[in-house]
Amino acid sequence: MKKSILISLITALTLTVFSSCASKSQPVGGEVEDTTVTTVTSETTTPPPPADSLVKITAAGDNLIHSSIYNQAKKRSTDGTYDFDYAYENVEKLINGDINILNQETLVCNDVFEPSTYPCFNSPTQLGDKMISLGFNAFNLANNHCLDRGMKGSFAALDYWGGKNVITCGMYRNIEDRDKIRTLTKNDVTFSFLGFTEHTNGLRIAEDSELEVVYTSDEAEIQREITEASKISDMVVVSVHWGTENSHTINDAQRALAQKMCDWGANIIIGTHPHVIQGVEELTAADGRKTLVAYSLGNFISAQDVNSRMIGGMLDFDVRKSYEKNTVTYENVKFIPVVTHYDYSFSNIRIYPFSDYTNELASKHGVNSKSPFSYDFIVQTLKDNINEKYLALN
Repeated sequence: MKKSILISLITALTLTVFSSCASKSQPVGGEVEDTTVTTVTSETTTPPPPADSLVKITAAGDNLIHSSIYNQAKKRSTDGTYDFDYAYENVEKLINGDINILNQETLVCNDVFEPSTYPCFNSPTQLGDKMISLGFNAFNLANNHCLDRGMKGSFAALDYWGGKNVITCGMYRNIEDRDKIRTLTKNDVTFSFLGFTEHTNGLRIAEDSELEVVYTSDEAEIQREITEASKISDMVVVSVHWGTENSHTINDAQRALAQKMCDWGANIIIGTHPHVIQGVEELTAADGRKTLVAYSLGNFISAQDVNSRMIGGMLDFDVRKSYEKNTVTYENVKFIPVVTHYDYSFSNIRIYPFSDYTNELASKHGVNSKSPFSYDFIVQTLKDNINEKYLALN
């Protein structure tokens, strides 16, 4: 009897469990529950590299301030100082880079001395102020006139430029100052600036002075500086004052040193000193890198009296940083001609972009009293010396 009751209970319990399971899996009179498991996969995509960074660079030649230029600036001033606006107003539009480089041929001795002209130059502080207001922010001071006013003048010039928010290279207070390589970062591209000169017109640094200027004959120091600069910057920009005055011919010493600097790590070489233009070319380093060399940009402005010295140029190019390729390269290289013009007897000295210059102006140029000058002469000089792929006549 007890056994029968136990069997009946087990049977009833079993039916209840199956009934419960059946009702959950397929409820009577209701919809069938969807028991499908959906797997969600999240796709991870690599973001595209940032857009390339671009930096625009311009560079000008010798800013050579003779007495005619600063005396005319003094006459135009309304406050008894010097007003250089007229001399440069036509070319201001060309100084439009993120970095604008100038060879400041004459000292700016912080008004410690009166302005002076050839052979030992000194320019008033308003000249330096004008260059900065035009947009120049990197200045080479290493040239044959950097010792014109002795140690006092050189240190006074360093005092002047040191009080401005600009880069200077080529002349330094001491070895420690020289070893602090000047750098400037624009749009995530870091540039370093070095300056060297072939000579200083026979003038020497006083034996008891700590002043530092690096000569092109000191190749070991040049190599050391370029090597160190290449470690801390994307582009090494070298200003070098070299070559034969009044000659369009690039001499063997220039070519040899340019190739060495290229091999050592220079990316851009900007030449000055001959007062006339010389060629622009690209060198290939031993490791395959490319280096842009402008052997001479000629005069930016001067009051000289030789026809070929009236023709200068501005080097204009872009530097591109590619994050995708992990490269920093130069491109869009242009040589933009400029013409120093003055009227009879060096009056009204000013600069023009060649694109704004005219045959009529050329025919009236005051230099004609010393050497023949014409629009055609300018064009021929440019075509004879600057590779057509760089030359921007318009």
